[in-house]
Amino acid sequence: MNLDDLSWQARNRGGVHPWMVRSLLDLGQLELLIRAAQERGDWTCAEAAARELCAAAEFDRALALMGPFTDVGWRAAEWVSAEIMILRGDGEEALARVRPDAAGLGDGRVCARYAELLVKAGRIDEAIEVHAPHLGESWLLSHLVKVTEGQGRDEQLLDLLAQVAERTGSEPSGRVERWQVLLLVARVLERAGRTDEAVETLRTEMASGRRHPVNFPEYYAKLLARQDLIEELGALAARDPYSALDVYAKALEDAGRASEAEALLRGHIETRDHPKDRTALMHLLVRQRRIDEAVETGRPTYDYYDCWNLLHWALELLVGDGRPGRALELLEGLTGAYVEGHPDDVRRLRLWLLGETGRCTEGIAEATALNEREPGAWDTALARLLERDGRPEEALALLRASTHHLADLDLADMLIRHGRPAEALASVPTIAEERAAAERR
Repeated sequence: MNLDDLSWQARNRGGVHPWMVRSLLDLGQLELLIRAAQERGDWTCAEAAARELCAAAEFDRALALMGPFTDVGWRAAEWVSAEIMILRGDGEEALARVRPDAAGLGDGRVCARYAELLVKAGRIDEAIEVHAPHLGESWLLSHLVKVTEGQGRDEQLLDLLAQVAERTGSEPSGRVERWQVLLLVARVLERAGRTDEAVETLRTEMASGRRHPVNFPEYYAKLLARQDLIEELGALAARDPYSALDVYAKALEDAGRASEAEALLRGHIETRDHPKDRTALMHLLVRQRRIDEAVETGRPTYDYYDCWNLLHWALELLVGDGRPGRALELLEGLTGAYVEGHPDDVRRLRLWLLGETGRCTEGIAEATALNEREPGAWDTALARLLERDGRPEEALALLRASTHHLADLDLADMLIRHGRPAEALASVPTIAEERAAAERR
C-alpha cells in the first residue's frame, strides 16, 4: 500500500464497499477481512476489522493491523490507533501521539476528532476547551453537545451555550444562528431532565415573531410529542401544518386516537393535498396493515417527476405483502410525467416485478432484448432474473464479464448470498487496480 492509493480510496470511496464489510462481519468472516486489509491494503477492511478486534478486547492485534497504515503516514489510521490505545488503557501515550499543534487546533475537524478521543480518555473539560475557539460554527457546537452527552457536564455546557446565544442575538454570528443555539440548549435541558425549561425555551422563541427554517418548528413539535403536550402540539400543527402536522398525527395515534389522526390527515389532504401529508397517512395505514388503502393514498404522487413520488414505496409494500402481481398491475397501469420521463426506471421496476411474480422466462427475454439494443446496460437486471430462475452460475458469469458500473457490487453481493465470501472479496478490484483504471479513463 502507499499513501497515494489510500488517499484515492478515501476521495473516491473505492475498494471494498462498507455494506460488503458489514455483510462479511455479520457472517463471522473477521479473519477474511483481516487478510484483505493486510494483503490488499484496503483501509475500509482494516478499520472495520480493528474495531471488531477491539470489541473482543484483542487490542494488540488491532494495533498491529493499523501498523502498516500508520507507517505510510495515513492520518486516519493514527486516530484509530490512538483510540485503540485508549481502550487498552494507554490514554496518555495515545493522546500525546495525536495531539494537534497550533495549526491543527485551528482546524475544526481536527479538533472535533481529538475531542472525541479526549472524551474516551475521560478528559471532558479538555474536550470542551478544544472546541472553544470554534463555537462560531454550528456543526462544531452540535458536535460538542453530542460528545459530552452523559458526561456530567450539562450545566457547564448550558452556560457556554447561553454565552453563544447572547453573542448571536437575533442576527447570524459567524456560521451559527440563534435558533441553532436554542435547539441545542433545548436538547441539553431535555437530556438533563429539565424538560419544562426545554419546552419553554423553544416556546418563547416561537412566540418571538422571528422567522425560522423548517427544522426549528419540526424539532419543537417532536419535543412537544415526547412530553405528551398534545394540545399545544395540535395548536402548533394548526399554525404550521407543514412542520408539525405529521408529528401531531403520530402523537394522536400513539395516544390511542388513531381514527382522529386519520381523519385529521385526510382533512388536510382534501384542503391542501401536500404529499408530506399523504406520506404520513400511508405510514399510519401501513402500521394498521391496511396496505391497499395506503397504496391508493399514494396514487396521486405516482406521476410526479420529483422526490415526492411514492411509487417505489407502494410497489415494495405490495411485494412485501405477498402480492407482486398486484404491484405489476399498478405499474403497468401508470401513465403521465413519471412514466414518460423515466422509461428506463419503469423498465427496471417491471423486470424486478416479473422476477418477483415468478415470470422469470418472460423477464429474461425482455432483459435480453433490451441488452441487445444497449449492450451491457441491462446486465445486472438480467443477472438477477437468471439467479431467480435457478441459474446462478450463468448470472455470475454474466456479471464477471459485464461492463455495467454496478456489476462488481452485484457480483460480490450474489457470491455472498450463495455462501462464497472469499470469492466475493476476490472479485472486488484492489485500490491500485481501481486507481489505475480510473486514470486510464
